[in-house]
Amino acid sequence: MPSNMPHDAEAPASDARLWTRILAEYGTPSRSRSIAELTITALPLVALWSAAWFVYSMGHAWASLLIAIPAAGFLLRLFMIQHDCGHGAFFSKRQANDWVGRAIGVITLTPYDCWRRQHATHHATTGNLDRRGVGDLDTLTVREYSELSWWGRLKYRLYRNPLVMFGLGPAYVFLLQQRLPVGLMRDGWRPWVSAMATNAAIAGIVVTLTWFIGIKAFLLVHLPIMLLAATAGVWLFYVQHQFETTTWEHNERWSLHQAALYGSSYYDLPAPLSWFTANIGMHHVHHLASRIPYYRLPRVLHDHPELRAIGRVTLWQSFRCIPLALWDEAQRRLVSFRDVRAQKQQQATVGLATR
Repeated sequence: MPSNMPHDAEAPASDARLWTRILAEYGTPSRSRSIAELTITALPLVALWSAAWFVYSMGHAWASLLIAIPAAGFLLRLFMIQHDCGHGAFFSKRQANDWVGRAIGVITLTPYDCWRRQHATHHATTGNLDRRGVGDLDTLTVREYSELSWWGRLKYRLYRNPLVMFGLGPAYVFLLQQRLPVGLMRDGWRPWVSAMATNAAIAGIVVTLTWFIGIKAFLLVHLPIMLLAATAGVWLFYVQHQFETTTWEHNERWSLHQAALYGSSYYDLPAPLSWFTANIGMHHVHHLASRIPYYRLPRVLHDHPELRAIGRVTLWQSFRCIPLALWDEAQRRLVSFRDVRAQKQQQATVGLATR
């Protein structure tokens, strides 16, 4: 994938910090706009879910699966509203953000308070090689990978396999992993309460719906919607940080603002997809100023078109991000397993030639 901005042409960190001051003026949410956005997302989701169940009950399972596609889009958009709530960006008051976020978390199977804490850590540590492991995708350097045992390399390659990353992974995260706040218990009792309260609410909804429509109908209607939305969400998160010209640094050279601007992509999606994903593709702007409501992000790029050139990845280019799995500290870019293997073969050839 061609680089849109070579690393040696990047602005210094002070310029990245300057952008946060420039963007601060966009960070005030509109209560009426936020309520409207919530309404036009939640109501179509309910209508589509009901339609999927209705056509399934009429014996048209194939039609139910077709309806699951747009329904998953609205569920994904609802998660993005929860995401804005977690940043305090959807409403002006924290209580409104938190309670709306918690309610949405029941629908998205994501305990809000647990997720918010992990996601805040992700924002605070993105692109830092010495602070990986919380709220992000596991990414090893070429050196770290080469030092693993064969079993360790096999596990990492399986983790990075597209069938696992975008197939089994999303199902595991949203259906199983988020049911227990493993790894957050050191933070006290709040993550446990958040997870258990969300689980109890989910259980109540599931029991109620299965009482009325049956467990088979519920699973065949809801699981496709949930799994499609989860897969799309993981894909978005992947492209937002796993692109060739992203940036990683060790702690002594790492800068929060520099990592936000150059370590996050501008995923330039077609307008309909940008709407369903709540403009999350404008991720470099979001990381620089996470208090900007998603519906104001297009205005930022309109007013400051120079931001469009930074970390831009088109829909077609994004598929070329899939093989990228290792950070090459020498080349300062993400590379694939194939790239590493070719480099080793080249080094071996050069070594034989110089003997």
